[in-house]
Amino acid sequence: MAVSPTESVFPTESVSVKTSRTHISAQDDTNDFSQLARGEGGSAIPNEKVEDKVDDDWERDPAHPRNWISSRKWLAITLISMYTFVAPLGSSMMAPGLPDIALKYNVTNPTITAMTLSIFLLSFAIGPLFLAPLSEMYGRAWVFHIGNLLFLGFNIGCALAPDVASLIVFRFLAGLAGSAPIACGGGVIADLFAEHERASAMALFSLGPLLGPSVGPIVGGFVTETIGIAYVFYIIAALAGVCALFAIPLLRETYAPVIRLRLYKVAPDPEKAASGSPALTMGKWAYIWINLKRPVIIITHSFICFILSLYMALMYGIYYLMFTTFPDLFTGVYHFSTGLSGVAYFGIGFGFMSATVFGVKLADKIYSYLSAKNGGVGKPEMRIPVLIFGSLFVPVGILWYGWSAQAQIQFMMPIIGTAIFGFGLMTTFLPIQLYIVDTFTYAASALSAASVFRSLFGFAFPLFGAQMFAALDYGGGNSLLAGLAIVIGIPFPIWIYYAGEGIRARSSLTRH
Repeated sequence: MAVSPTESVFPTESVSVKTSRTHISAQDDTNDFSQLARGEGGSAIPNEKVEDKVDDDWERDPAHPRNWISSRKWLAITLISMYTFVAPLGSSMMAPGLPDIALKYNVTNPTITAMTLSIFLLSFAIGPLFLAPLSEMYGRAWVFHIGNLLFLGFNIGCALAPDVASLIVFRFLAGLAGSAPIACGGGVIADLFAEHERASAMALFSLGPLLGPSVGPIVGGFVTETIGIAYVFYIIAALAGVCALFAIPLLRETYAPVIRLRLYKVAPDPEKAASGSPALTMGKWAYIWINLKRPVIIITHSFICFILSLYMALMYGIYYLMFTTFPDLFTGVYHFSTGLSGVAYFGIGFGFMSATVFGVKLADKIYSYLSAKNGGVGKPEMRIPVLIFGSLFVPVGILWYGWSAQAQIQFMMPIIGTAIFGFGLMTTFLPIQLYIVDTFTYAASALSAASVFRSLFGFAFPLFGAQMFAALDYGGGNSLLAGLAIVIGIPFPIWIYYAGEGIRARSSLTRH
C-alpha cells in the first residue's frame, strides 16, 4: 500500500488494507524500529498471538503512565520541571554581566554584546524541531538526560571561551542541548494526565521557561560583581549536574508506546509489514524524516497553532527585550550596582509566582464549570476564557513599565509594571499550552512547533531593541509592543473560543 507522508505522520483516519490473514489500518501503521504510532497510548504492530491481549489490557495496565500512582506521576513532573528550570536559567543568568562580557572581550558593538545573550534562544528554537519527534519515536527519558549532560559540558565551554566568537558558539550549542526539556516536557504531561488533570502539572512545568530567566539575573548580578562572569557558567553547569544526579536514577520513561514495546517485546508481523507498514515501505531514514518534519507540518497547516504560537512568541520576545533594557535602565538611570541590578528582575518573578497560584485555580474552576455544563465532557476551548483574562494584563504591564521608565519615576514603578506583565504572561502561557496539549495528537511536536516561534522571537527582539528604544524611547517603544499584544492577544482568543471546535473537527492534525 502506498502511504503518503501526511498519512504516516498524522494517522487519524483508518484506511483498511486486506491481507491474506487480517485487516490492518493506516492508523496503526508504525515505525519498525520504535513501533510507535500515536502521541498518546499509540500501538505497535503486534504479533497476532499477543495482539488481542495487549490491546484489550493496555489501557488498564498498571504500567501505563496514566495508571501510575499519583506520587510516581508527580515525581516525574518534578524532575522534568527541574530540567526545565535550569536550561532557561542559563539563558539569562549572564544578562547583568553583559557590560563585563563586552569589557572582557573588547566588544564595542552593542548588537554583538546582545547576541552573546540571545544566541542561546536561536538554538533553543532549533532543538525542539528534532528532539520532540525523536522523543515520540524512541521515548522521552533519554532525550532529557543526554540533553542535560551536553548542556553541562557546553556551559563549561562558555566559562573557558578564549574570545567572543567562541563564547557565541558555546552559547549556541548550550541552547541546542538545553532545549530538550522544552521539547519533551509538555509531552510528558500528556503522557501522565488526562485533560481535566493537567492544569497543575502544566503550571509547574511552565514555571521553568518563565521563572528561570527571571531568577537567573538576580543571582547572576551578584556572582558577576563578586567573583566574575565566568562563574555564572560554572554555577549553571553545577546545577545541571545536580539535576542529573537526581533524574538519571529516578526518572522513568513516560511515553506509553515505548513502555509497551519494552514490556511486551511486540514485534512487527512480517506479512503485515510487507503489506503496508510505512516504516518498512519508506525505509528507516525516510520515516525518520517524516517524523522530524512533523512540527513544521503542524505549525504550517493549523492556523490555531500558528496564531497561539505567534502570540506566545510575541510575549516571550518582549520578555527578553526587557532583559536587555534592564542593565541600562537600572544602572544608568537609577544608579544600581551590577549586583543590585539583578533585583530589578524580581518583579517579573513575583508576577509569575502569583499567576501560578491564581491561574491554576482559575483554570481548574472554569474548566470544571464548563465541563459540567457540557454533560461532564471537556473541550480544549474551555481553556480559552483564562487566556482572554490574562491577555488583558499583558498590555497594561508593558505600558506601565515603559512610561514609568521614560518618566524616570521612582524605581519601584517600572518594577511593578514588569510584575503586571509577568502575571499576564504566565496567565496566558498556561492556557495556550494546555490548549495545544489537549488539541493535537502529537503533543510534544505541537508544543515544540510553538517553542520555535517563541525562541526565535526571544532571540530577535533584543537585537533590535537598542535601536527601537533609541528612536522611540521607553514609552513609545513599549506602546508599540503593547499595541501588538492587543491586536493579536484580544480578538484571536475570542475567535478560537467560538470557532475552534469546528476548525478542529475539519482537521486531520487534531483529536476530535
